[in-house]
Amino acid sequence: MIVLFNSRTREKEPFDPPDRRRVQLYVCGVTVYDDCHLGHARLLVVFDMVVRYLRYRGYGVRYVRNITDIDDKIIPRAQETGESVASLTKRMIGRFHEDQAGLGVHRPDEEPCATEYLTAMIALIETLVERGFAYPAPNGDVYYRVERFPAYGALSGRRLDELRVGSRVEVEEAKRDPLDFALWKAAKPGEPAWASPWGRGRPGWHIECSAMATTLLKTPIDIHGGGQDLEFPHHENEIAQSEAACGAPFVRCWIHNGLVQVGAEKMAKSLGNFLTIREALGRFDRETLRFWLLGSHYRSPLFFSDALLAQSRTGLERLYLALRGLGDAPNESDCEEIHPWLGRFEAAMDDDFNTPEALSVLFEMAREINRVRDRKPAAAAALGVGLRRLGGILGLLEHDPDAFLRRTGPDADTVWIEQRIEERRKARLTRNFAEADRIRDELAGHGILIEDGPEGRTLWRRDRQ
Repeated sequence: MIVLFNSRTREKEPFDPPDRRRVQLYVCGVTVYDDCHLGHARLLVVFDMVVRYLRYRGYGVRYVRNITDIDDKIIPRAQETGESVASLTKRMIGRFHEDQAGLGVHRPDEEPCATEYLTAMIALIETLVERGFAYPAPNGDVYYRVERFPAYGALSGRRLDELRVGSRVEVEEAKRDPLDFALWKAAKPGEPAWASPWGRGRPGWHIECSAMATTLLKTPIDIHGGGQDLEFPHHENEIAQSEAACGAPFVRCWIHNGLVQVGAEKMAKSLGNFLTIREALGRFDRETLRFWLLGSHYRSPLFFSDALLAQSRTGLERLYLALRGLGDAPNESDCEEIHPWLGRFEAAMDDDFNTPEALSVLFEMAREINRVRDRKPAAAAALGVGLRRLGGILGLLEHDPDAFLRRTGPDADTVWIEQRIEERRKARLTRNFAEADRIRDELAGHGILIEDGPEGRTLWRRDRQ
């Protein structure tokens, strides 16, 4: 049985959805005011891995991940670029989709934009007002009454009296309590606005996810996910809004991924210590990024550095080297050699998606392939099939091994390398071994390692050490 760490109970719990054919999964997505960075990449890849694995284990998954296309960050950015909000968000959504594809992340089943669900948001706010959980303020805003929801703070482990310490109501605000938060914001000059029972305005950030999640998925939602920085206040507010409106539990299991860190600080645009996804894809290949993003447990902090990415590339090369040159494999279902490895991989992933342990199983399979490839080529080929299959669940090992290992660098190109290898082959045929050795050393000086295989075939790869 799969067990998951529930952020709300802070315990691992059996994953037992009432309908395994239709698991309900909602993830808070991105705000499209600028290019996404590697912190966003972790969320995208982690939940891509979650969906891939659940489907591999036979669950039907309905995956919804929203896009925030109206927000306090979007409006000033549109003013800076001289675009309308709609033009900016349309352009940034296109770039986001390019980044997502570059990471090998599958599109969710539904990808709703906030502005498409304004009617649902307004209806939800009306319900909260009717039930006494929200109030219209004299300034045209509508606020949620936090004190009316006794369970507020259960997800983040915070108490109302502790949250109020140091808080104060600004003079211009019409809040009854400093912890109350905006469900609807009255229109300001030059800002996008929509009609509502409380006048023209726009939704607050938190209400959008409650409206989209409860509209598109059956509650209680089986899994609700997001980054750890969303636990408070965003997800805390989602719970308060949704459960107050529906009078029933909102989510069964909360999953939060750890944040990407640069040194002691989290990667963030506000700190200026970020690398965008498209910049990263210009420096590192897709699978190297995925290997790094999944190399630490999803709940742990993930540290970024060029050295750590280089280590990820080296690790991937070890797996591809094991796959290189394997012969034809028998049908995988007939290969008993694979079954113990499948069991160990599944045991790791069933334990709260323990990808580091799952990757260690892949490395052990690679070592076994190398151990038996000469004595038992059929067994090695069968293990190669299994290695590729399990790697594919993580979005890895999807390339031809030679193509991956021959990825060119700035100091040598493929044509030149192949020409030098052909010259070396001719030198060996004429028994000019000194020239053959000289060419080998020349290639090594350019970071190209060559291996002489059977039937006179020479393989080569980039040296990433």
